[in-house]
Amino acid sequence: MNSLSLHQFSTSTVLLLMFAFYGGTYLLTLGIRKKKEDADAFMVSNHRVGFGIGAASMTATWIWAASFYAAATSGYTYGVSGPIHYGLWGALMILFIYPFGRRFRKLAPNAHTLGELIHARHGSSSQLILAFSNVLGSIISLMVNFTAAGALVSVLSPLSFQAGVIIAGIGVLLYTLWSGFRASVLTDFAQLVALMAIAVVIIPAVFFAMGGPSELVAGLDNLTPEQANFFSVDAILNQGAPFFVAVLAYAIGNQTISQRLFAVNEEHIKPTFITATVGYGAIVIGLGMIGLMALTLGIQPLDGDMNNLIPQMVSGYLPPVFIALFFVLVIGSLSSTADSDLSALSAIMMADVYGKNIARGKADPKRMLLVGRLTMIIATAVGIVFASFSLDILVMLVFVGALWGAIVFPVIASCFWNRVTNAAFTTSVLVAMVTFCIARFELLPMSGLTALAFEGLASIGGGIIIALMVFGFLGRAAGLIAGVLAMLAMLVFATNFLRDYTVLLASLTAYGTSTLVCVVMSLMSRQRFDFDTIAQRVGDYDDAMSSSGAGSDTGKTAGDRLASASR
Repeated sequence: MNSLSLHQFSTSTVLLLMFAFYGGTYLLTLGIRKKKEDADAFMVSNHRVGFGIGAASMTATWIWAASFYAAATSGYTYGVSGPIHYGLWGALMILFIYPFGRRFRKLAPNAHTLGELIHARHGSSSQLILAFSNVLGSIISLMVNFTAAGALVSVLSPLSFQAGVIIAGIGVLLYTLWSGFRASVLTDFAQLVALMAIAVVIIPAVFFAMGGPSELVAGLDNLTPEQANFFSVDAILNQGAPFFVAVLAYAIGNQTISQRLFAVNEEHIKPTFITATVGYGAIVIGLGMIGLMALTLGIQPLDGDMNNLIPQMVSGYLPPVFIALFFVLVIGSLSSTADSDLSALSAIMMADVYGKNIARGKADPKRMLLVGRLTMIIATAVGIVFASFSLDILVMLVFVGALWGAIVFPVIASCFWNRVTNAAFTTSVLVAMVTFCIARFELLPMSGLTALAFEGLASIGGGIIIALMVFGFLGRAAGLIAGVLAMLAMLVFATNFLRDYTVLLASLTAYGTSTLVCVVMSLMSRQRFDFDTIAQRVGDYDDAMSSSGAGSDTGKTAGDRLASASR
């Protein structure tokens, strides 16, 4: 069998499934609604999220619609190592923020966004760079998830693509709008339970319906030597290495992750992140195995579209009741990420834009709530509109990935090294973005001295990635040694070689450039920063309002008043 058709539900069946899912999710959130919601609960649930809900929310947020299709595509494209390269490195994105997350929480225990910490450390320009990258990333994520909903509805029912996009957008907004982050984490828990229950049934069902392990082994002869090789160089350089490079970029740059970092009870941070790492990896690697199975059987994606692969496999091998469960599985996964994006966007606009830059320390919690809810409505409308156009968002994703890669070292260094300045932070990110664009879009010919220079910057980038990862878990000395060894190895193996792998070269160049510029400019400065002042400048908004008088301090955070007193 080298082709499979897609099963289609009736319009009424699909509408019933979607209305049941979103209606049930909305009813679930009614139990936590307050007549008077407060700003801190709306953004981070007052920093009191427990281990179980925190880990479930982290896992559900990270398993988005793209995970389903990309994991299967990876298995289908790269063979036996494909699912590992996608699922393992994606899981590590969660794990590697943990050691740095502990430092973030120690510096600013009452923060709502990472941008607030950076604002207290550097000021507005550095903070707004971080906020801009998060806004752009979350908007794109919304578009991707709404697009996935539209595509799923259009291939499994007579309904149009636009209808699926609109239903998903309104459904997610409906249950997230009032309680914000609190609604997101609560529904994430319920959605993950459903995701795991359905995945445990569907993945093995597809696997054994296709013939099980014996059929998989027999079909290995259909693979190319590279696809059959678990240590395929092609898979490593085109998928594994770029994903590995993205680990820290997404961990540091993604507000949906850092928002949960600031929301979870501090003593539960470690088990929360470890559990989410294992949960994500297990589910996504399992989904990737469906793509590998399709490859071994010689099945061709319907209409040549790799996004049809998983729906095609489920439709071709399972009865309608399992297809309906799969439909709910995908809708749940994209909704859990979309509501997290809405919560992240609202927190950024409430705290980073309004609280720190417009209100300038005199934020009104009631007005913050209005800002947050308006942000959700506008973001949903933007996501629906752009998703309805079925736009190619690859270029935007490239820029967001580069921006996140460029900010990794400046953000981490700013939280550990007292010599990093605002000018060093801002300049390093901007210069890194320029060099990334030159490499990624080959604005200069990648040959001769130019290519050697970029390979040198990329080697620094590779060294700094290893150094930061080792530093996070084993300390400064181990990180320095590992980074130097990795950089030397990169200089040997990358020279006259890495220029042929544009995506990897560009990503590593962003890391290397930002590190080099940030370090040089910081060493040239005589400024020293007192990290103890960060906690004084970042506080809860509702507590500040309730404890303040009617004078000029109204609306200031506790940290703002302490900082003013110290001055």
